Amino acid sequence: MTKATNITWHDAAITKEDRRAQNGHGSVVLWFTGLSGSGKSTIANAVSHELFRQGINEYVLDGDNVRHGLNKDLGFSEADRNENIRRIGEVAKLFVDSGKIVTTAFISPFRSDRETVRALFEEGEFIEVFIDCPLEECERRDPKKLYAKARRGEIKDFTGIDSPYEAPENPEITVRSDQYTVDEAVGQILTHLREKNIL
Repeated sequence: MTKATNITWHDAAITKEDRRAQNGHGSVVLWFTGLSGSGKSTIANAVSHELFRQGINEYVLDGDNVRHGLNKDLGFSEADRNENIRRIGEVAKLFVDSGKIVTTAFISPFRSDRETVRALFEEGEFIEVFIDCPLEECERRDPKKLYAKARRGEIKDFTGIDSPYEAPENPEITVRSDQYTVDEAVGQILTHLREKNIL
């Protein structure tokens, strides 16, 4: 594929700071990462719902939903996983620029990919939220029956079974979803946003 070379970045008349000032809150990406079945999407959507209830401009980017459209051409090889996360990082950056708090729920198993996305953002705009849940509990839940299929060999390159998951080393937030309720997890995340003066 030939990359375009005759393009120029155009600065917008309205800045990110202008949008934040009008909204009355900061804009960041809450990057939820964790094994399938850990509760990423459930907690991310619960956070988004509470932010919406409070009048905060927010949006959720969910892994499965994005693969129905923007990333429907990608599979689950390591190269495709890398590209999946790269695209989401760029989209999340646009949401942050628009003044929104965007929550993303992706396994994003590789530390290097998450750090590549972090590098797209200014200091404090990327908040890594590690939904920490033991593999055994994720398999017990198995809401989409994916672990069972992976164990039978029906799904290849499945994270946690035959493809690795690299847990964050220094996430901004760690939620033990096997120990806390969804409401407690939401409270933990919103407390962090308030402490950082984002809300």
